Amino acid sequence: MNQWDRLNNLDDDYKQKLQILYDTDGLPMEVRHYLSSWIETQEWDRAARDHALAMALFQVLLQNLDAQHGRFVLEESFLLQHKIRRHKQNFQEWYMNDPCALAQKVLWFLQKEQEILDEAGIAEKVQNLQVEPTAMETCTQLELDRKISVLQTDVQCMAHTIICLEEQQDEFDFKYQTYNMESFTDEASKLRRDTVLQGLLNRLNKCRHSTLSDIKKLLDRTEELVELLVKTELVDWQRRQQKSCIGSPDDVCLDLLEKWFTSVAGSLFHLRDFLTKLDELSGKVSYEEDPVKARKPQLFSRTERLLKYLLQSSFVVETQPSMPQAKGPLVIRTNIQFYVKTRLLIKFPEMNNPMEVHVSMDRETPQIKGYRRFNILGIATKTLTMVEGQNGAMVADFRHLNLKEQKCGGPGRGVNDICLSVTEELHILYFHTTFEMKGLSVHLKASSLPVVIISNSSQQQSAWASILWFNMLSQNPKDIKFFTNTPAAPWPQFGEMLSWQFLSATKRGLLDTQLEMIACKLFGTNQQNNYDAFTVPWSKFCKDMSPDTFWVWFDGILMMVKTFLVDLWRDGLIMGFVSKFKEKSLLMTKQRGTFLLRFSESVIGGITFSWVENTKSGTPEVKTVEPFTKADLSQIPFQEIIRNFQILLDDEFPENPLLYLYPNIPKDEAFGKYYSDKMGDHSPYIKYIKTKLMFITKEGKCGSSSSSGSGDLST
Repeated sequence: MNQWDRLNNLDDDYKQKLQILYDTDGLPMEVRHYLSSWIETQEWDRAARDHALAMALFQVLLQNLDAQHGRFVLEESFLLQHKIRRHKQNFQEWYMNDPCALAQKVLWFLQKEQEILDEAGIAEKVQNLQVEPTAMETCTQLELDRKISVLQTDVQCMAHTIICLEEQQDEFDFKYQTYNMESFTDEASKLRRDTVLQGLLNRLNKCRHSTLSDIKKLLDRTEELVELLVKTELVDWQRRQQKSCIGSPDDVCLDLLEKWFTSVAGSLFHLRDFLTKLDELSGKVSYEEDPVKARKPQLFSRTERLLKYLLQSSFVVETQPSMPQAKGPLVIRTNIQFYVKTRLLIKFPEMNNPMEVHVSMDRETPQIKGYRRFNILGIATKTLTMVEGQNGAMVADFRHLNLKEQKCGGPGRGVNDICLSVTEELHILYFHTTFEMKGLSVHLKASSLPVVIISNSSQQQSAWASILWFNMLSQNPKDIKFFTNTPAAPWPQFGEMLSWQFLSATKRGLLDTQLEMIACKLFGTNQQNNYDAFTVPWSKFCKDMSPDTFWVWFDGILMMVKTFLVDLWRDGLIMGFVSKFKEKSLLMTKQRGTFLLRFSESVIGGITFSWVENTKSGTPEVKTVEPFTKADLSQIPFQEIIRNFQILLDDEFPENPLLYLYPNIPKDEAFGKYYSDKMGDHSPYIKYIKTKLMFITKEGKCGSSSSSGSGDLST
């Protein structure tokens, strides 16, 4: 069923909205009805920007109108013949020299129809209790959609009211001019004339008062929506974007915000036009105590203030500064190109003036000792263009920017000699443009989240740690002095951030049990296993960057998993974060040959496995191999190490002690799909293998013995 048929199947309330929509000029309802299938299959969005395509569609439209006229001739529908012929003449008069305007108009009508369908669909879901109870924000979005849709409908009704008011004024003006040209011989006739004119004037005055009051009510509702969009929805999106930059799976798509911003801005422009029209009408017919002269200036000023506020909030950085092949966004290396994209959340077909976007660096240097300054090189000016691949979004892509440090005469001094490391310095990119439409000119500016600027790849790890810490904790996206007084991280936020790192890199986050092991490593054992009240200081996370620093250890594991173990991790085969004590308690109750994989607590970027072995007396003990690192895994895939691992002890035949992945999954069932085609002595890896066995003494201390012979594993 096409869109027009679906509209005609709606309830009467929505059909009335459709009738109000087609009371406006541009696309007659008869043309929309009889050419519905053809209209809905054309590329009006592209035609609105392509003159040749627009002209071709215009000519086909005229041909279709001729064909429809011929059908009405055969059906002897005289009235419809007349209407179609008049509509064709109007199209030729209005759009012959500007077919793109026709495409824009048809596209606008189709979008408004879709909004009516969307509103009806939402209402039906609510009525049938089919709205998914996924999150409160979904209900909020539905309610916001409803309010904006109602506002648009009421604004369309106001357009009809303005037309009626103009017709009423024309009637008064015509009769006033006519009566003035007539001469009355008696007082009774003159009195009747004055009474009629006064009645018409009273009705006109009442209508003006009513229209201005209705516009004020519309402005009241619009202001509520603007506040909700800017101070709630946009702020929520900005926070989601902050978190997404550090791995959070939050939805940061701007299409819904763009729809809302555009709809509300469009309503404000209409209200602005209505007030201008009232001013014009008042200029033609004015009288004492004219409400338009008294109330229009304040309403017009309020409308423009709301418009400017909404427009200024609509210019955002959609994609934060990023380097190719970096750990994440917001870390920029000097003399290396980076990418950033801005977006305007308001788009109208009639936006003809090109909007140039200029990028610049920090405007004011903070009073921090040794704080660096940078010049932006590359193409620092771009034009906002409508990108077809993004639902026609208005974006400016900066793809070839890079930074160069300014050479200063001295290190400089700041207040109280505050000094930060290079990776704790935060810098902001600013973007400026000007919006111009219908005589309104508004300067717009947007800013990136703070970036860390490095000059050497060795600073990358520490820089990313700063980005994680800032975007995890800071509620002020422009706080470039954040690290002069760095707050500690509450464990719940900190643990969530760590899980995001694995989730974004491998599509699998951390389990509560894995986070519990990390908490034990940071804070020590807690009897209740509740760490919600604990905090992690910045210095313990990353500040000194020594091998004992938490971030160095954690990031080493993350890089190892991402590079060598991502499939095994994603399938849940690696327990990973488990302490030696917990490992022993898990394995000691299992059958011989049960093993698990865990990350080393002492070797950076190391992974090991431990298994249950029975002593000669029959008691179980847990044995562990020396951790495997990048050097080992780059030569032999970890699953092949597990597959071919052998022990030669007391001159017995070598055997693989790894039989069951914890808790009781046969090894080949767990890892079989990752094995190479060859196995055993034919394995392409076996000739490189040497082994070192780690075992546990009765006293619980670790020792090692090396075995020799072919088929041994190396670490």
